[in-house]
Amino acid sequence: MITSFPKQSLKPANHSIIRSLDEWNTTQSANDMVSTQPTVNSIPNIADAQAYSRHVSVNSKLKRAVDVVGALVGLAITSALFIPLAIAVQLDNPGPILYSQIRCGVRGRTFRIWKFRSMVQNADGLKKSLQDQNQASGHIFKIKDDPRITRVGKLLRKTSLDEFPQFWNVLMGEMSLVGTRPPSLDEVAKYDRGHWQRLTVKPGITGEWQANGRSSVSDFEDIMKMDLDYQAKWSVLYDLKLIFKTVWVVFNKKGAC
Repeated sequence: MITSFPKQSLKPANHSIIRSLDEWNTTQSANDMVSTQPTVNSIPNIADAQAYSRHVSVNSKLKRAVDVVGALVGLAITSALFIPLAIAVQLDNPGPILYSQIRCGVRGRTFRIWKFRSMVQNADGLKKSLQDQNQASGHIFKIKDDPRITRVGKLLRKTSLDEFPQFWNVLMGEMSLVGTRPPSLDEVAKYDRGHWQRLTVKPGITGEWQANGRSSVSDFEDIMKMDLDYQAKWSVLYDLKLIFKTVWVVFNKKGAC
């Protein structure tokens, strides 16, 4: 089932956010993406991403080894679940099985993230019309009972099964098992200079935010503090602790997104 990912995802993230935005504008309709992606001119602080050096975890061979092993195990589970989840997604809301979106990685480099689709097909396009209902503070968007989420999508999010295709991103080296929450381009367009510090580590499937609150934390500055706290505490053992804590949180259905 791994072959269901487009060939273009095999390429490592090696281009700047500016170049990615240009490419993104020409492909968004084919990939059912947002029609209101930020433009180059709307992100005046791109250079601020380069003001911070990569965190030591980015070059850790042991962390990478854990990521590769975890990704292979995760993809094996994803393959086993793919057909029943694909059928469920289709029956509930016909359309693509997988959802992809350009996200920001280490020091502003971009990549295409993958998830099982948990929203209606035009969810990104509907986001603008729901801005006045945003219940989060700062540079993030969150609605408790988001009308765009499908019935199957609610189950996928509660169990975090929608995140499983991201093991592919981990295997490709674009993400890590543990890191910061990968922000969207419209989010980073609003960043102040200091916010880029949270992207000195690889984005993670899980992290401080997912393990210690998930959707119960709805203030961007609180998430920012969690991400910086993770950087200060980082070790491979701490990564493993957060992974096991995340599993416990998911099984106890606490703070489901």
